[in-house]
Amino acid sequence: MATIESESMIRVKHPDQFFIDGAWVRASTKATLDLISPNSEECFLQVAEGKESDIDLAVSAARQAFDEGPWPRLTPFERAALVRALAARLRDRIDELAYVHTEQMGALAATAQRGAATAIARFDYYADLAETHVWTEDRSDNGPTALVVKEAVGVVAMITAWNGPLALLSSKLAPALVAGCTAVIKPSPETPLEAYILTECAEAVGFPPGVINLVCAQREVSEYLVRHGGVDKVSFTGSTAAGRRIAAVCGERIARVSLELGGKSAAIILDDADPAAVARSLTTSTCMLSGQICAALTRVIVSHGQHDELVDALAEGFRAVRIGHSRDPESQLGPLSMKRQLDRVQGYIAKGISEGATLVTGGSRPKDLNRGYFIEPTLFSNVDNAASIAQEEIFAPVISVIKYEDEADAVRIANESIYGLNGSVFTDDTERAYALTRKIRTGSISQNGYRINPNMPFGGFKQSGIGRENGIEGLELYLEKKVISLDRRPANW
Repeated sequence: MATIESESMIRVKHPDQFFIDGAWVRASTKATLDLISPNSEECFLQVAEGKESDIDLAVSAARQAFDEGPWPRLTPFERAALVRALAARLRDRIDELAYVHTEQMGALAATAQRGAATAIARFDYYADLAETHVWTEDRSDNGPTALVVKEAVGVVAMITAWNGPLALLSSKLAPALVAGCTAVIKPSPETPLEAYILTECAEAVGFPPGVINLVCAQREVSEYLVRHGGVDKVSFTGSTAAGRRIAAVCGERIARVSLELGGKSAAIILDDADPAAVARSLTTSTCMLSGQICAALTRVIVSHGQHDELVDALAEGFRAVRIGHSRDPESQLGPLSMKRQLDRVQGYIAKGISEGATLVTGGSRPKDLNRGYFIEPTLFSNVDNAASIAQEEIFAPVISVIKYEDEADAVRIANESIYGLNGSVFTDDTERAYALTRKIRTGSISQNGYRINPNMPFGGFKQSGIGRENGIEGLELYLEKKVISLDRRPANW
């Protein structure tokens, strides 16, 4: 294994404070959150832990900035200029952003670097979109003047998951800023450092006070934020269980809400697909972020005739994966993000065996790694689609292979899930792939592998969420439509 550098690249200035109303302020208590490296199992930093009073201050600042401040009253072009400047500042700190992703949740160094670049580019994307988007539409139809205008939804609570902190935050903050919203950012307590770096960059750029506010807190305080009457919209990425609770709370006061939740996405393997090529593709995608991706292809649906050959090819690929420290350039699979996640995954592996699936390979902690939350890539075959490992999101490099009788049966199995986030159809016949993709109830689906375009709308059917992030649709999440009827068309519309 390669030597791993020990010098920290973390340059966060105020980990013991929050950013509220344009300034760094002390937390209301001395409570802290421990940040644990999944590679070493050691605490490498502590950050302030917020309470309800900290949330009150942050929401009040965001409320005043929206109701009385200049931000929503600037033109989209003016807001775009600051958003573009924020992207430039973030790009100056891209190495640090990649480093903290690796340090906090175990992302491979190269993956973290690419992910940071993609997330930063999203700010430029929405700055460009601000200059081309139709903000006011004339629908007069030769009668009285009728204008449809798009205005910011208001104060947005942004609650993000731990697996892709910067990517998830950029998908929310970039379009919300362009729309004219103000924000209260509440990152995952396990991975807050990207939000700290972003907030420092925003401070340097000079956003008006109260436009961007940051408070770190545990999940109980997050519900207080969701319930807060000063919040107009909640944008959440995380588990479906948490999403159900947030939707219920928002429903009590008819707060706007968008939810990007879990998945149990299916890869349908048609008989003309090459098992070796399929195995290479699925092995690579299964290792991304150690399988901790909501859109991961975790149910592999294959015909009876091709089942054994595909399982053998997948097993060979899984056994060849190099597991190791996230900053080791030779590693292909890093650790899971935290101890409770490792415990949870081991519980599902035991459940898969007890429910009758065949454990083909993996399922254990690597014998040569005595520290870190590592798990071998794990392959189950002969899985019943009703089994727990086929129906519940494990969030790990664990794949279930399920047999189908014919294409109609494959579609049935793929749709037999509470989720509908992503999917793939493996075949060289594009016409056949297209016909099949139209039958799968899922927000995204690709031919021959895992494929997510960061500028395309992303979200799910069923219990995979509400709304679509990214693309033009991601901007629309933060806008309300208003109809204005006038006696004549105004000169400055």
